[in-house]
Amino acid sequence: MSEKIETMQRVYDVVIQYMVSYSFQILGALLILAGGFVAGSLASKALLRMQERRNVDVTLRQFIASVVRLLIIVLAVIIALGNLGLSITPLIAAIGGLAVGASLAIQGPISNYGAGLILILTRMFHVGDTITVQGCSGVVTDINLAKTSLKAEDGEDIVIPNKHIVGEVYRNSYANRILEGSIGIAYEANVERAVEIVRGVLTSFDGVAATPKPQAGIEAFGDFSISIGYRAWLPTLKYFDLMYRVNLAVLSALRAGGVEIAASRREMRVVTQ
Repeated sequence: MSEKIETMQRVYDVVIQYMVSYSFQILGALLILAGGFVAGSLASKALLRMQERRNVDVTLRQFIASVVRLLIIVLAVIIALGNLGLSITPLIAAIGGLAVGASLAIQGPISNYGAGLILILTRMFHVGDTITVQGCSGVVTDINLAKTSLKAEDGEDIVIPNKHIVGEVYRNSYANRILEGSIGIAYEANVERAVEIVRGVLTSFDGVAATPKPQAGIEAFGDFSISIGYRAWLPTLKYFDLMYRVNLAVLSALRAGGVEIAASRREMRVVTQ
């Protein structure tokens, strides 16, 4: 029992001696860390406000502010370790070795971050643009180092890893999405009148973008009908609702204008021997 008491007493003495010797250093390191986090946060917010006043792209300004905040925190950690009397050279070497091993194990996620950095620096597209890539289409709501988020017309959230965007063919239609439709009219119908009616529907329809201007004209000549094609730009988040309404308005206007809509026909031949 006495040996245990002596051992506990020695441990107690060591702890007290350590606290007396290094308490101010520990307190100073904690204060440096706290100051680093506060300074990083304040600098990040100040940079965001300054860049916002200068109309810097939202994704780029968030990236710059985050990098500055991270650098300030890392600097505070290095100073705090030095205040404790710890050499950071072996620590940096160990971190480097771990980074090499980790990079081989997680090449996929790391490639996402590399692609995200390219997207942010080159600004291939911006938040609010409508893009189509890898068969997915929607309005860009967020771009970060790992992924790009889209909002589809039906409210779905689409998340695309950045490595599947960089190096691929993508389509950017900015705030709108193009509607391409066609309707068949009879050869006996007044084609010029039909095109004029369709163009009038598109230019006067509420929700269709005025720029670029809607287009209408002869798209193709079929066996039994002439196809009148039309193109218009619609807001992405209202695309399908407006598309259905525009198509109905085109059909109704042609019928009201006396344009004969072509009926589908099938030719059958009976061969007798």
